[in-house]
Amino acid sequence: MHTETPDQILRINTVLARTGLSRSTMYRKMQNGTFPRNIQISTRCAGWRESAIAEWLKNPMLYSCDDPK
Repeated sequence: MHTETPDQILRINTVLARTGLSRSTMYRKMQNGTFPRNIQISTRCAGWRESAIAEWLKNPMLYSCDDPK
C-alpha cells in the first residue's frame, strides 16, 4: 500500500505567507538560485512544490537550487 502523500502545488500567496518573504525578494532569490523555482501549471498560472518550500524553510541561508536560470 502506498502511504506517501502526493506533493501539493502551492500558489504564490501561500508561499509568501509561509516564507515571510515579499514578492520581489522571492523572485530575486529565485533568479539567484537561492529559492525553489516555480513550475507552470497553465498558461497564466504558476506554483511551487510544497516539498521544495519545506526544504527551503529547513535552512534558508544555505539553500541552493541545482539549476538556477
